[in-house]
Amino acid sequence: MLYRESGQFKKTYSEDMQVFPLREDRIGIAVILFIAAVVIPLTGSNFFLSTVMIPFLVFALAAMGLNIVTGYTGLISLGTGAFMGVGAYACYKLTTTFPGVPIVIWILVSGVFSAAIGALFGLPSLRIKGFYLAVATLAAQFFLEWCFVRIPWLFNYNASGAIEVPTRWIAGIPVTGPNATPMTRYYVILFIVVLMTWIASNILHGRIGRSFMAVRDMDIAAELMGIRLLRTKLLAFAMSSFYCGVAGATMMFLWYGGGEASDAFNINQSFIILFMVIIGGLGSLIGCFFGAALLHIIPVTLKFGLPAIGIPLAGATAEHINHLLVGGLIILFLIVEPHGLARLWQITKQKLRTWPFPY
Repeated sequence: MLYRESGQFKKTYSEDMQVFPLREDRIGIAVILFIAAVVIPLTGSNFFLSTVMIPFLVFALAAMGLNIVTGYTGLISLGTGAFMGVGAYACYKLTTTFPGVPIVIWILVSGVFSAAIGALFGLPSLRIKGFYLAVATLAAQFFLEWCFVRIPWLFNYNASGAIEVPTRWIAGIPVTGPNATPMTRYYVILFIVVLMTWIASNILHGRIGRSFMAVRDMDIAAELMGIRLLRTKLLAFAMSSFYCGVAGATMMFLWYGGGEASDAFNINQSFIILFMVIIGGLGSLIGCFFGAALLHIIPVTLKFGLPAIGIPLAGATAEHINHLLVGGLIILFLIVEPHGLARLWQITKQKLRTWPFPY
C-alpha cells in the first residue's frame, strides 16, 4: 500500500513530464545514491571496491553507451570495445601532453575523440542496417585494434606497447597511479557515472530521444515525419561512442591502472557489453546497471566467492562455468523475456502499484 500515485497531483506540465513522477521513485533514487556514496565506501573493503564496485560502474557506463545506439536507435554495433580503446588512448595522450589539467576533465574530453571516430564509422548506417551494419562496426573493431598495436605514437613509443597511467592529483589527493586509493578512485568514477546517467536520461526523454526511438521503430516513417535520418543516426553513434570512450578511459585510468589496451578492448569486450545490454534490457538505462551487475557478479562469485566458503574451484573451471552460465542466461532471456531484467523490474513495480488487487 506504500507504492501509490493516489494523492500525488500534478500542477504544471513540467511536473507531469518528470522522469520519476512518483514520490516513491524519487525517494528510492535518493536512497540508492546515499548507499552508493556513503554506506558502501564506509562499510566496503578495498578489495570489494576494486573488484566489484569499480568494474560494475565501468561496465554500466559502457553498456549505457551501447544501449543508446542499439536499444534506443535500433542500430547494431559490435565495435564497443574499440571505441572504449579510443577513449583510453585519447585520455593517455591528453594527460601526458597537458599534465597540469585535472584528470577528470581529460577523462570526459576523451569521449569527444571517441565520438568523432564513432560518427565516422557510423556513416554506413544511412545505407545499410541489420546484419550488414553489424559487419561494418565489426570491421571498425578490427581496424582500431590494429591501430592500437601498430601506431607507436598512441602509446608514446613505449617499448612494451602498454599505457602507463601517471599519478595525477585533485586538491592534493592522488586520483590515478599507484598511490591512488580504491576509495578515491571509486568516488571519482561514481561522480562520472551519476553525472552521465543524469545527462543521458534527460536527453533520451526529450526530443532527441524520441527521434532515436522513431528511427528504431521504423526509419522510413520517421523520415516521412521530418526526422533527418543521417543526422539522427550519426548523433546516435557519436553519443554512444562518447559514453564508450569515457568508459574506456575510466577503465584504464581508474580500474586497471595501465596495461595493453589491445588486450583490454578486444572483440571479447564488445561481446560482453552486448550481452549485458541484452540481459539488462534494450532501451532502458536501468537495464544497463542490471546487466552489468549480473554479468560481473557471476565471474567474481565463481572466482572468489566459492573458494571463500570452502568450495575450491580452479581458474579454468570457473571460466568455463561462467561461459556456460552467461550463454544459458542469454538464451533464457531471449525466450522468456526479450526485454531483459528491466522489463521484470517494470512489471514488479506495476504489480506493487495495484497490490493487493489483481488488476
